[in-house]
Amino acid sequence: MKALIYFTCLVVFQTVFAQKPLPNAHAHNDYAHKVPLQEALSQGFTSVEADVWLINNELYISHNFPKNLTGITLNELYLKPLQKHLQENEGKVYKSYEGVFFLTIDIKAKGEEVYQVLRKQILEIPDFQHNRYLKIFLSGDRPIETVKNDSLKLTGIDGRPEYLGKGYNTDFMPVISDTYRKFCKWNGVGQMPESEFLTLQNLAEKVHRENKKLRLWAIPDNENTWKTLLKAGVDLINTDKLKALNQFLTEN
Repeated sequence: MKALIYFTCLVVFQTVFAQKPLPNAHAHNDYAHKVPLQEALSQGFTSVEADVWLINNELYISHNFPKNLTGITLNELYLKPLQKHLQENEGKVYKSYEGVFFLTIDIKAKGEEVYQVLRKQILEIPDFQHNRYLKIFLSGDRPIETVKNDSLKLTGIDGRPEYLGKGYNTDFMPVISDTYRKFCKWNGVGQMPESEFLTLQNLAEKVHRENKKLRLWAIPDNENTWKTLLKAGVDLINTDKLKALNQFLTEN
């Protein structure tokens, strides 16, 4: 089994640099894919999301509290592989990409404690520190004030629309995200109602005035929705369909 996983990772890894980086592609629950991180990179994604739990002073990747802890640490699946890419690509995840690669860490519980463990792990990887091509930021149970007051500025915070106009700079809060259903009832079939489209468009304009990016989660995961959200100004398209979104963004 280990040999099979290694071979799969190697094949995926070798295709990473053949893919054109896609600034609008966000891999939701990236860890649920067969090869976390590497599969998203092989499809050109520039934003990935991983849920973490703190267990015995280690960070484990899982949507629900994990029962099997083998081989699913944040360090093994994300931090070390990203470090390898940075070292091989002049400090970038993609050598040809001048934009920022986003790693969203969704903290499921114990935000303050998780941050202290994560902080220590980041400090052990100099390539991550003050790297303008990589941004690690925290979602979920976010220790906002602790991160804000940390003089080392190692991570940022995933913002919400209500934080707009509060003076949070882009380095601290690069992305504003929220649930799609807070703004829209449209199910992704046919045409989005004009009132809902204008609501999203207005939100995107507010986000962009602060030089931040907008992401909505729990969207109808289909091409019609992706096209509509991009037209409205949503920056990061949230998907579990890596290959389909890659094809859509490449062709459109």
